Amino acid sequence: MEEIKGHLYTVDTLRSDLVALGVQPGKTIMVHSSFKSLGQWVCGGPAAVVLALEGAVGETGTIVMPTQSGDLSDPSGWSNPPVPVEWWETIREQMPAYDPELTLPRMMGIIPETFRKQHGTIRSGHPLVSFAARGLHAEEIITGHSLDDGLGEYSPLGRIYSLGGDVLLLGVGHGNNTSLHLAEYRASYPAKKRVLNKAPMLVNGSKRWVDISDIEYDTEDFERLGADFERDMRLVRRGKVGGADAMLMPQRELVDYAVKWMEHNRK
Repeated sequence: MEEIKGHLYTVDTLRSDLVALGVQPGKTIMVHSSFKSLGQWVCGGPAAVVLALEGAVGETGTIVMPTQSGDLSDPSGWSNPPVPVEWWETIREQMPAYDPELTLPRMMGIIPETFRKQHGTIRSGHPLVSFAARGLHAEEIITGHSLDDGLGEYSPLGRIYSLGGDVLLLGVGHGNNTSLHLAEYRASYPAKKRVLNKAPMLVNGSKRWVDISDIEYDTEDFERLGADFERDMRLVRRGKVGGADAMLMPQRELVDYAVKWMEHNRK
């Protein structure tokens, strides 16, 4: 029989790694994650990661994760992949309305999906850029998520900023850091423009395609921005959580830095 090689990670070892990285009891943590980056042998799978996170922040802490469903949008704007024009009307007629309990996140990973389904976790009402939260400040963070400017001031990102929360990048890079979008709303730069999105929602019990006004997001420079933040501010703590490279940083300082960075670099 071939000997199994590698490391075994458990709820306890993952929690210890998170604490060593700097995750503190009572903190609000915005988590972006890649389960496969943690290693092959995680006892309990994604559930173990969720429990380790909750154990690290304790009963007075709050965990937030993105549960975005960008595919719940008008097919005329789809590009990954595009669909034939003759399908558009059928898709508009048959696309189910957004349901926080039923609608699946798209390309968010198995850890947020496991977290979303946990009893006591709540999800915001935005059909395209929702978040799920659990803990002391969950209601405050999730309630009243604005349809327009869905990652702006009146979004969970804005609430995390007010609470002085942290961002945890677990096996992913700065390019996945959704909090940088909050800086896009606050920064002034020439290329910023507004777009009109649509999504199916239940309005007075009936499905309706609702107009959603927002800015056009741009993530192409997020990796460079994050690297400059690390170099200039020295506020990013790096370490290992299981087999994953992890980064922990204060969201408020990151967003404030990113506003100035974008205004200087986005010409």
